[in-house]
Amino acid sequence: MGVVSYEFEVTSPIAPARLFKAFVLEAAKVWPTAAPHAVKSVELEGDASPGSIVKITFVEGLPYQYMKHQIGGHDENNFSYSYSMIEGGPLRDKLEKISYENQFVAAADGGS
Repeated sequence: MGVVSYEFEVTSPIAPARLFKAFVLEAAKVWPTAAPHAVKSVELEGDASPGSIVKITFVEGLPYQYMKHQIGGHDENNFSYSYSMIEGGPLRDKLEKISYENQFVAAADGGS
């Protein structure tokens, strides 16, 4: 088993609370509307607590049909969340899982 780690930063004019709400708390409603060219549907298996599964189904023509994420946890006060991709997507038979830790941080200009 191997471990690879990397960090990257993306800036946005949108405030952290709004991004967190859209990408984490309301993903099932927002993603298919915001990216209809890529995301067909988002289904939640569970109550969104740690251990719940999120299945993202992609539109036809993309390299992957779907992927499943297992929620690790989220902190609404710090706008952070973690999850692991556990099925589908780029995993195929090569990787067991891919884990992510994300945080939306306020920028000096009011964005993230």
